[in-house]
Amino acid sequence: MANEIGDGGSKNGAGKSSDQPEAKKSAAATDAGAKKVEKEKKKIDYNRRDMPKQDPEDRRSNFNEVALGYTPELAIAEAKRCIQCKNTPCRQGCPVEIDIPAFIQFIAKGDFEGGIKKIKEKNALPAVCGRVCPQEEQCEKHCTLGKKKGEVAIGRLERFLADTEAAKGPPALPQKEPATGRKVAVVGTGPSGITVAHDLVLKGHAVTMFEALHEAGGVLVYGIPEFRLPKRIVRREMEYVKALGVELHTDFVVGKTRTIDELLREYDAVFVGTGAGLPWFMDIPGENLNGVYSANEYLTRSNLMKGYTFPHTPTPMKREMRVVTVGGGNVAMDCARTALRMGAKESRIVYRRSKTELPARHEEVENAEEEGVKFDLLTLPLKYIGDENNNLVAMECQRMQLGEPDASGRRRPIPIKGSEFTFEVDAVICAIGNSPNPLIGQTTPGLQITKKGTIAVDETTNKTSKDRVWAGGDVVSGAATVILAMGAGRKAAKAMHEFLTRPASG
Repeated sequence: MANEIGDGGSKNGAGKSSDQPEAKKSAAATDAGAKKVEKEKKKIDYNRRDMPKQDPEDRRSNFNEVALGYTPELAIAEAKRCIQCKNTPCRQGCPVEIDIPAFIQFIAKGDFEGGIKKIKEKNALPAVCGRVCPQEEQCEKHCTLGKKKGEVAIGRLERFLADTEAAKGPPALPQKEPATGRKVAVVGTGPSGITVAHDLVLKGHAVTMFEALHEAGGVLVYGIPEFRLPKRIVRREMEYVKALGVELHTDFVVGKTRTIDELLREYDAVFVGTGAGLPWFMDIPGENLNGVYSANEYLTRSNLMKGYTFPHTPTPMKREMRVVTVGGGNVAMDCARTALRMGAKESRIVYRRSKTELPARHEEVENAEEEGVKFDLLTLPLKYIGDENNNLVAMECQRMQLGEPDASGRRRPIPIKGSEFTFEVDAVICAIGNSPNPLIGQTTPGLQITKKGTIAVDETTNKTSKDRVWAGGDVVSGAATVILAMGAGRKAAKAMHEFLTRPASG
């Protein structure tokens, strides 16, 4: 009995004793396997997927889009690189507050329809923003992977979703809120105006847009070249807004056709988003010579009026051989690259600072260099020289050197005495900036205008000094980016909706 009990106890004890190491080994193996899987899951891919684009030798002679977009396979591979940060730093840099990680996760799962729906909760122009917004200075700048130069290509993924949706035909329309009976006039059909119209029509308000030119889109159609933003893309986005119920009137110059005060007699609220279409010049000798253009004129003739297809279109453009663009921003790059496509044998950028201070996007500078644009940096124009018929034939410049930083944080250019030089040129395009057209200010009593010619607004609501009038975009900020204009439109639309739906007093 004792033996049995002993044996039994011994057996049980032995069994327990001998099994324990095995159990520990098994548990350890399981933990190791789990950690390995977890480690593999957390393995970060810093290899940003490049977007295919036209070969430089081909694209410099055509106006087709340079960037060709992601394939579904590339888009999914790029989307899977997103590590879905809990604090979502990328969202902090988006002026229209898109839920970036959410739409990227849809792509990673292959749910492209879900992805575009998520974007359109906040953004009415995804195909536009995916092409021209400076993501590297906004959302992508805050990407966690950017610490090792591997930021996710957020803009390219946004473009992919928009183009994928468009390939399937007209998009599904979101549900609108019940009609409020309130009417809103939107003056200007650029990015800020489109955003206001989109947001307010979804809230149930009746929205009418007024455009001075013959085609809607503002700077998106007259200022950005076809090879960066095809007009069919802008038209497609405008058709979407119109399908939501927005009414559009073109060839309607507010301030001449009708004033703001006249609109206020018919509409409950007005938004002014007329942009910054008044070009700046340097006020140097020779600016009135034939062959000296503003960037506005040069790009409008090419972009909106398709001057490059003359005689198939009625707007001719002179095809100069030696073209200089003065300035260093995105508009300057657009002009210089357009000149090449117009047949220029030589297209140069003249900029008074160094390459480090160029305000243009790195991608646009890189594209310009690839296509053959030459850069005369640390160079300042002094005067333009004409012949007996007042045609531009040359320009005089001066070499510069960089001094201490100025108010912008960039090193101040200082002239080098005795460094003047002259070279032959057939055309000069001045791309140094723009101001708002003064027409609205001149014809709208009670509307406060700043010393810079912009409309003064409340920073939190974009409300102007005039009752029932809001404003946003470049007409308030001066020339800026598409996405910042959209952010201003979003802010104004929210304040306008609160005003339109507030309870009647008394």
